[in-house]
Amino acid sequence: MRLFGLLIRRSQRTSAAVLLTAAVISASAPPAFTLHMQPLHEKKHDAKRQVEALEEQWRQAQLSGDVATMDSLLSDDYIGITMTGQVNTKMQQLDRMRNHKMAISKLELGEMQVKLVGAIAIVTSRAEVEGTNEGIPVKGTYRYTRVYQRLPSGNWKITSFEATRVPGPRSDRGSPSNGRDAAPKAVSSVPPVGPS
Repeated sequence: MRLFGLLIRRSQRTSAAVLLTAAVISASAPPAFTLHMQPLHEKKHDAKRQVEALEEQWRQAQLSGDVATMDSLLSDDYIGITMTGQVNTKMQQLDRMRNHKMAISKLELGEMQVKLVGAIAIVTSRAEVEGTNEGIPVKGTYRYTRVYQRLPSGNWKITSFEATRVPGPRSDRGSPSNGRDAAPKAVSSVPPVGPS
């Protein structure tokens, strides 16, 4: 019986030592560890805000032709698909901006949503765009999807982009022809907003 009592007291001391050690470790934990301990909804909210800020950085870079910022935001394996089906790599996209083949003078975003799936952020938005593409005037409304991936470093990079032109109101489409609406007027086969 006496041996049993000794074992219980040792067990209690060991438990107290483990609790004390855990308290010391958590009090001196680095910020990354404490971020890991945040509730899931707080981490998601922070990640969404980061991605929304990157969307604004991209918008500003497009308006100003800031190729260096675009370069830093695009992943090396980036693929963009324009509304015309043109596929662009990172280098092709940067060259288009560097050589002024695409110049955006107006880029207003709305209805933005950010969906997080693990280390992936999927952004959907509506964009009002004006500018030129290959010297041809561009004006229209687009819906796009941009995909970001969070790297192990914590930085987000744009890995994919796709855009679709939103048809204008029926009155802007021209007269009906054989029961079908005519194509929208005077907008080029334009790459839309964002990395296209």
